[in-house]
Amino acid sequence: AVVFQSHEEDDRKVRRREKNRVAAQRSRKKQTQKADKLHEEYESLEQENTSLKREIGKLTDEMKHLSEVLKDHEKICPLLHCTMNFVTIPRPDALASCLPR
Repeated sequence: AVVFQSHEEDDRKVRRREKNRVAAQRSRKKQTQKADKLHEEYESLEQENTSLKREIGKLTDEMKHLSEVLKDHEKICPLLHCTMNFVTIPRPDALASCLPR
């Protein structure tokens, strides 16, 4: 009876070890998949970030250009303070007199 019990215990240990091995393998696979997914998300965010930085650069350049154009326009504008007149006189003719013909 002792030999049979010992054999049964060995069998149980082998089964338990195998179960643990499979569980550990599954756990590692899950962790790897999680890491891969995070890496993909990181790469995607990096690309989006680069794209947004480029867009910000373009918009900043455009803003500088438009500011210079506005300054030049204010120097030659027939109305003394063109932009102030828009605020105080919200008439279409004030806007029209300010724009080039």
